[in-house]
Amino acid sequence: MPITADQTQAQTTTPVDLGAIFVSLEMSKSTWLVTALSPGSEKMSRHTVTGGDIAGLFSCFDALRQKAQRRKERLYPLVVIQEAGLDGFWLGRVLSKEAWIESHIVEAASIAMPRRHRRAKTDRIDGETLIRALMAWKRGEPRACSMVKLLTPEEDDNRRLGRERKTLIAERVFHVNRIKGLLFTQGIRDYQPVNRDRRQRLEELQTGDGRPLSKHLKAEICRELDRLELLITQIKAVEAEREALIVQETPKEATALLGIKGIGPEFATILYTEGLFRHFDNRRQIASYAGLAPSPWQSGNVNREQGVSKAGNPRLRATMVELAWLWLRHQPKSALTLWFKERIAQNAGRLKTPMIVALARKLLVALWKYVSSGVVIEGAIMKTA
Repeated sequence: MPITADQTQAQTTTPVDLGAIFVSLEMSKSTWLVTALSPGSEKMSRHTVTGGDIAGLFSCFDALRQKAQRRKERLYPLVVIQEAGLDGFWLGRVLSKEAWIESHIVEAASIAMPRRHRRAKTDRIDGETLIRALMAWKRGEPRACSMVKLLTPEEDDNRRLGRERKTLIAERVFHVNRIKGLLFTQGIRDYQPVNRDRRQRLEELQTGDGRPLSKHLKAEICRELDRLELLITQIKAVEAEREALIVQETPKEATALLGIKGIGPEFATILYTEGLFRHFDNRRQIASYAGLAPSPWQSGNVNREQGVSKAGNPRLRATMVELAWLWLRHQPKSALTLWFKERIAQNAGRLKTPMIVALARKLLVALWKYVSSGVVIEGAIMKTA
């Protein structure tokens, strides 16, 4: 008799005493699906909790523990896993406060999935997949999935400044381009909305055919200037908070980044709050965290590079690529710059884009060594006092 898929799945179930109750949480805005595998049970149980109901979630956990205690005469702890989504981090902090709960946050993209063109996907299947990945990870299989480190509220809050400034800068660019576009349609090309005399210049403007600005167009531009000036004020406030963060709260090792020519307050803040405050065991870990690690594709006679993984922190990665270009300008005699120029010369001036990414990876590793161990970057120019 042939073995069906359901029978194969049932045979792979391991009804052993796992020493804990393994729980996965599939969370949406309205409901949380709790999937649990208890010791001595061959099947996973499923329970639904209203989204955001912490009391209901803990009641569900207590019920699971009581049921397992009646079956095995032992009160088991819980090992909980949830994806790093909107609810993942604050809920992880709540669960970590309980001594009988071991909470883990997983990077969803790190879990192996079927490679069929059309695979089934439901919350029920995802909950079971999370538990299997968690069990494999607890057995000591590091490649089963990647767990995310839970930041402290202070570490998470320090990253808000750099991210808010980036959002405000993008909004400022939008309004500046909007004003310039409105004036360009009238034949006006030399107006700069960010200059301090923007209001005075607006009163003096004339269209390309010699007319003053029309009433409604001028009123619209004035309202755009109101929003632009508010953004400029908010950007200055955020930058003032950033300066205070660097001086008062950032460790001396990270503040030392400001002593390197080419690195200013914005780069120093992002480098530290987005990555260098963490602990890394080796250079491969820091490169992987920034998404700058290579992604080889090797199978049989096929062996090629796919570029960087882009699986890490996108803000840190973008900052490092930008800093790499500036490094060539401000640190022309450093060992990293000389390495970059030598490689470009070997390629007859081509492949600058992939090589700048490689320089960004090397530069990140060098800055990590400088911050964590005090290893000075070879040939780097320091700022004068």
